[in-house]
Amino acid sequence: MAMVCLSDFEAYAKKYLPKIAWDYFAAGADDCTTRDENILAYKRIRFRPRMLQDVSVMDIRTKILGSEISFPVGIAPTGFHQLAWPDGEKSTARAARAMNTCYIASTYSTCTLEEISTAAPGGLRWFQLYIHRNRAASQQLVQRAEALGFQGLVLTVDLPYTGKRRDDVRNGFRLPPHMKVKTLERAFEVCKMSLLDPSVTWNDIYWLRSLTRLPIIIKGILTREDAELAVKHGVQGIIVSNHGGRQLDEGPATIDALVEVVEAVQDRVEVYVDGGIRKGSDVLKALALGAKCVFIGRPALWGLAYKGEEGLQEVLRILQDEFRLSMALAGCTSISEIGQHLVQFSRL
Repeated sequence: MAMVCLSDFEAYAKKYLPKIAWDYFAAGADDCTTRDENILAYKRIRFRPRMLQDVSVMDIRTKILGSEISFPVGIAPTGFHQLAWPDGEKSTARAARAMNTCYIASTYSTCTLEEISTAAPGGLRWFQLYIHRNRAASQQLVQRAEALGFQGLVLTVDLPYTGKRRDDVRNGFRLPPHMKVKTLERAFEVCKMSLLDPSVTWNDIYWLRSLTRLPIIIKGILTREDAELAVKHGVQGIIVSNHGGRQLDEGPATIDALVEVVEAVQDRVEVYVDGGIRKGSDVLKALALGAKCVFIGRPALWGLAYKGEEGLQEVLRILQDEFRLSMALAGCTSISEIGQHLVQFSRL
């Protein structure tokens, strides 16, 4: 079957992944309201396309924190890639490098940071961190990532405790015995989420800044108030995220929260968004509402489940082609021409 759009990869992954793996990747918290709303919210945004613009030459490149990427879609941090494909995060890193975009490697990777770096030397990689109770081990992770050439540190702030994902509870989700959270192997008992530190506060940003020269990006911001605090505490970027709807259910869809966050930061830091991006036109909507770049989570895993590195490249290529086409049909030839004038919110 020809893979034409991202939902084709989703259908393939659902059919061929073991049920426990599919349920883990697909899970939202509680009723999955926020998970589903992330997608539905994009459908309420309409374009205001401009006609008779010369769109014969297109430039879809952009920069995030000074690094050029081929188009404004990166790969969000997600855990346990070996559940989707044997080579796990190594395949993810190779696909991101091949498509010249950013990959955020998760603390809960099933390959070591060293393996990820070696798999795709020269690729643009950021490292996603949870601050654990064992601060020395968290410090060691940050310093390892910096030494290995990771170019940004993404602190996830919306997980003091793990949200209730009902299918994982029903399935008694655990990693298979042959699989390990390699990133944490040296420092922690594997995969005990209770090791997360629920006492983390804004003051810990200062501690992180003392450990590294890497730019710090905060992931999990949904409100104006927290966006302003992020800027005040000296971060370089914000990822508007609700953890794919896996944490607090019935919070806002990320594309809705994006508007509030962008307004609050007033270009003082770069703002990105994840959650619910399924088409190139979704990317265009997010950029029109002020995102510098979007990050995809589940679709990257579907690509891996299909054909590993090759499948993930195909997912990224489809999004790239759809984004370019949407831009052209809306009358934009470069990223700088995309703005809020391009969209309106549907009354439906």
